[in-house]
Amino acid sequence: STTIAYGLMRAERSWRLFEKQFRAEMAAPDATRSLDLLATLSHGANFSLGCYCEHEARCQRGILRALLAARGAALQP
Repeated sequence: STTIAYGLMRAERSWRLFEKQFRAEMAAPDATRSLDLLATLSHGANFSLGCYCEHEARCQRGILRALLAARGAALQP
């Protein structure tokens, strides 16, 4: 239905806006240093980042995974 399609489009726009804002926050100097440190530590220590979101694809956890991977972090599935 049109109502469902409209709702899905709004949800997608909301997610893209959230992701853009979150990535901008993670680009700040303090956050960048923290991500760099976590990426480095991942090669010698195990740690996890978690939340209660059901799907990583629509969660800050997925964005953090991508940001850490871009920094060469050792990640597990």
